[in-house]
Amino acid sequence: MRCHQNGITRFLLTLIPHFRKILLSAFECPHCGERNNEVQFAGEIQPRGCCYRLEVPSGDPKMLNRQVVKSESATIKIPELDFEIPPEAQRGSLSTVEGILVRAADELQALQEERKKVDPQTAEALDQFLLKLKACATGDSSFTFILDDPAGNSFIENLYAPSPDPSLSIKFYERTPDQQATLGYSVDPSQSGDHREGTSMEQISGASDEVRREPHGSVGATAAHRAIAQSNTAEIVDTVFRYTAPEEVMTFPSTCGTCGIACETRMFVTKIPYFQEVIVMASTCDACGYRNSELKPGGRVPEKGKRISLTVRNNKDLSRDVIKSDTAGVKVPELDLELASGTLGGVVTTVEGLITKISEVSLERVHGFTFGDSLDNHKRSKWEDFKARLDKLLSLEEPWTLILDDALANSFIAPVTEDIKDDHQLTFEEYERSWEQNEELGLNDIDTSSADGAYHSTDTTMQVKTEV
Repeated sequence: MRCHQNGITRFLLTLIPHFRKILLSAFECPHCGERNNEVQFAGEIQPRGCCYRLEVPSGDPKMLNRQVVKSESATIKIPELDFEIPPEAQRGSLSTVEGILVRAADELQALQEERKKVDPQTAEALDQFLLKLKACATGDSSFTFILDDPAGNSFIENLYAPSPDPSLSIKFYERTPDQQATLGYSVDPSQSGDHREGTSMEQISGASDEVRREPHGSVGATAAHRAIAQSNTAEIVDTVFRYTAPEEVMTFPSTCGTCGIACETRMFVTKIPYFQEVIVMASTCDACGYRNSELKPGGRVPEKGKRISLTVRNNKDLSRDVIKSDTAGVKVPELDLELASGTLGGVVTTVEGLITKISEVSLERVHGFTFGDSLDNHKRSKWEDFKARLDKLLSLEEPWTLILDDALANSFIAPVTEDIKDDHQLTFEEYERSWEQNEELGLNDIDTSSADGAYHSTDTTMQVKTEV
């Protein structure tokens, strides 16, 4: 840019321990000696956003030493102080809970002397707030630390990993159109929200001009099983639609979640043996090549949750087909391993594929802190031992147990016998959902006791009974 001659730009893709992948670029001009360099984010935006919630009690400095990765799209909130750190502040930082609060206090304190001369009243109020913020940073006050990142690239360290942390919870969510636009995706303002969710089943089945028949061939059970074994959701859906009777497949317009251009969504309702009715949906965009596939449960909301236990003893057990829904948690008691509901999302795979996903996708991504070169030897040996034990599950040196706990009973492990009752390694247990589970699923305010199967607000039902 100085002499307008051609120079050389060198790129280096590297991984910063405790953080993420970055792209280093360095330019040098041999004609005039001009040089510059920059750092760019080279990771991927996750399919869903994440929200971490950490309860920090007073008098526990260990809680303040948790490592925190805050990406450039993340927001930090402390509800007790009505305090928020926007994405623009402390962007792309690696710190601790204490470090983030101390840095925020220092930045607010920076212009206090000038502020006292211009606006004494605001400066005094800010001094009072800084006292509360510093009390939280030193552990003298309890507070709630919320880290919300629509890109899904922020983390808070779990001190008890791989076991669940009683003070830390994480929820994954679908991004809103505004959040999509903030992350750089093209969003059509006139079609905000999920176009498919705004279309009722009656509208789909009634719009005969929008429903088209799809070509099909013979039954492709072998191809479908191979796709499941490879945990290739896109191939699973493609196989289902290819070998499905044409009168059973419906096509309706939708909107691409990446480029915002109109695309098509295909839908097919099928019954999985020993399981339930499911809805298979697939979207493809000819403009940008985006593809998305989903497997959604059909029918009514089950009255009880379901816990599925499988004793894995041989290679045939590793090849069992597994459907894990968004609401299912995964447990392996032999490793003291427990993944909360929402982790890994909804997947169609095998037992072997599920363990592989846990090892390669979940642990190495979510616990990126744990594999860096700055980790102390004790924690490093702990994690290396756990990962080795996790890999041993697939070698079948000894039997182990896989448990899927789904509050909505939408998960499934396939039996190896024609009669599911003859499969003694596989057990199904139904249980009553707790009030907290119903609250998290949004069922406490819904009355499902209506004879016609319709959903009614609990408050509305109570008003009707009172009038009668």
